[in-house]
Amino acid sequence: MQTLSATVTEGFKSAFRDYAQRVRTLAASVTDEQFWRKPYSYGNSMGHLTLHLIGNLNYYLGAQIAQTGYVRDREREFTDQNPPAKEDTVQQFEATIEMVLAMLDRQGEDGWMQSYSAVGVVEADRFGIILRCAAHCHHHIGQMIYLAKEHNQPR
Repeated sequence: MQTLSATVTEGFKSAFRDYAQRVRTLAASVTDEQFWRKPYSYGNSMGHLTLHLIGNLNYYLGAQIAQTGYVRDREREFTDQNPPAKEDTVQQFEATIEMVLAMLDRQGEDGWMQSYSAVGVVEADRFGIILRCAAHCHHHIGQMIYLAKEHNQPR
């Protein structure tokens, strides 16, 4: 019988793998230009949302738990005027997900309950921040779905 820790780890790993696949599929459904264009005067582009998720996961899970040394420039995630190519951005997101998967594998039974602290968020333990980051990914991928639909509407 699997332990609760192993069940939680596998559940999160499945979710994060799904997020990587969804971002790749959504990015493939639009042109490079559409990936970086905001179809509305408000909100963000798919590309900038992807950069934001990369920054979020690398800071809250990479720098704070996996001790990667990542330094976040949150403002640039939304305002970079010379962003990387779409494929490079998707590959960077996938590499970030691989870092998250490795971090999850290292949690162990007691890792979930270890205290957690970071600028910009209040969570008591690692389980809480990992859950928050997974929900954050899910939220922004939902936005990307609508952006892809808008870009792909017949004109």
